[in-house]
Amino acid sequence: EEGQPAEPEAAVEPEPEAEEPRTFKDLGVTDVLCEACDQLGWKVPTKIQVEAIPVALQGRDIIGLAETGSGKTGAFALPILQALLETPQRLFALVLTPTRELAFQISEQFEALGSSIGVHSTVIVGGIDTMSQSLALAKKPHVIIATPGRLVDHLENTKGFNLRALKFLVMDEADRILNMDFETEVDKILKVIPRDRKTFLFSATMTKKVQKLQRAALKNPVKCAVSSKYQTVEKLQQYYIFIPSKFKDSYLVYILNELAGNSFMIFCSTCNNTQRTALLLRNLGFTAIPLHGQMSQNKRLGSLNKFKAKARSILLATDVASRGLDIPHVDVVINFDIPTHSKDYIHRVGRTARAGRSGKSITFVTQYDVELFQRIEHLIGKKLPAFPMQEEEVMMLTERVAEAQRFARMELREQGEKKRSRNDNDDDTEEAIGVRNRVVGGKKKKRKA
Repeated sequence: EEGQPAEPEAAVEPEPEAEEPRTFKDLGVTDVLCEACDQLGWKVPTKIQVEAIPVALQGRDIIGLAETGSGKTGAFALPILQALLETPQRLFALVLTPTRELAFQISEQFEALGSSIGVHSTVIVGGIDTMSQSLALAKKPHVIIATPGRLVDHLENTKGFNLRALKFLVMDEADRILNMDFETEVDKILKVIPRDRKTFLFSATMTKKVQKLQRAALKNPVKCAVSSKYQTVEKLQQYYIFIPSKFKDSYLVYILNELAGNSFMIFCSTCNNTQRTALLLRNLGFTAIPLHGQMSQNKRLGSLNKFKAKARSILLATDVASRGLDIPHVDVVINFDIPTHSKDYIHRVGRTARAGRSGKSITFVTQYDVELFQRIEHLIGKKLPAFPMQEEEVMMLTERVAEAQRFARMELREQGEKKRSRNDNDDDTEEAIGVRNRVVGGKKKKRKA
C-alpha cells in the first residue's frame, strides 16, 4: 500500500526525457537506413549516437569521446552512408583503425548497414596479400577501412590508386593510432587527401597527441563527449587479487575453476606469455586459444571466430584485442599481467559489460605491480575490492600446475624449433603436439619419442 502514492510520480518523472530524440528517425537518419538499423536490432540510438549523428548530418567535424562498447561505429557509419546516398561516389570515405581485427569488425557494420543500398567496402590491413588488395582498390569501393601502414603502402605503390576525391576521414581509437607510432603514416595520409572534407575523431580516451592531430586535421569541430572523465561501465564489477608472482599461474587456474561456466578474456603483456599460458591451460584441460601479433592473420581471425562462436571459452590475448572488439558474451576479463599504461586498463575491461550487460574483471597484482595498480585506481577514481579467495585451495593446485608449466615450456621450445626448421607460420597451438594425450587427469604418460 505504501508503494501506491509513488506511482503517479513515477509516471511524471520521465517527461523531460520525452523531448529527447528516441529513434534514429528523430536524429534525422533517412528511412532506408532506419530500416537497416532495425534489421540489425538497433532499436534505440545510444548516447554517443544521439550526440554525434545530428551534428554530423549538419556537416560538422566531430571529436567523439565515449566509453568503449557505446556504439561509436554506428555514430560515424550512419552519417557517412547518408551522405553517400545523397551524392553517390566511389572512394567516398576512409576509416583508419589501429588493429586489423577492428578493421574487419567496422567493415562488417558498414556492409550490414549499407547492404540494402549496395555499399561496397574494402579492408586494407597488413598480413594479407597485397595483390588481391590492389585489385579490390581498383574496383573503387565506397568505403575503405584500413590500418595506416598498409594504406600508405598502397598510396605509394599501387598504380592508379589515390584518395583525391575523398569526402570523409574517420579515425577510430584515434589515440591508439598515434600511440602505436603511426604518426608518420597518418601525416603522409593527411597530405594526400583533400583539405575540403569532413573529419571524425573517435576514441574512448584522449591524449596530447590527439589534441595535436585535432589542430592539424579538423575545422572547428564539435566535441561530443558522453563521458567527461575516464570511466568504466557501471555494470562492471571490478576486483583485484594481490598475490606472490611465483604463484600467478596457480591463482589463474583457481579462478578459472571458481568461475567455471563463464567465458573469459585473459590479457597478457607479451606474445610469448600469451602462448605459454594458453599451452599451460590446455595441458590442464581448459579450452584456451591465443590471439597475438606474432600469429598469422588467418590464425588470428580463426581464434577470434572460435571464441565468438563459443567453441572456446577462454581467449588469451595481448593488447591487440583490447580495443573496440565487440564479442558479446565475454563474462570475465582477467588482467593476468597488469597493463603498463593505465588507460589500457579501461579498454581491456571494456571487453565485458558491453551494451548494458553485466560483467566482471579481475586484475592480478603481484609485489612488483603495486604502483601500476595504484595508478589505475587513481585514473578511474575508484578503490577496487579484493576478489574473495581460498588460499589453501590455490596451494593444493600448485603441483599439477608445476607439471603443466613444464610441459608448456617443452612445447614452446618444440614450436620454436619447428618454426625455425620449417620457417613457416605454424603457430597455432590448436594442433599443438597431442597435449591432452600426454597429460591425462594430471598423470604423466610416458612421452612417445
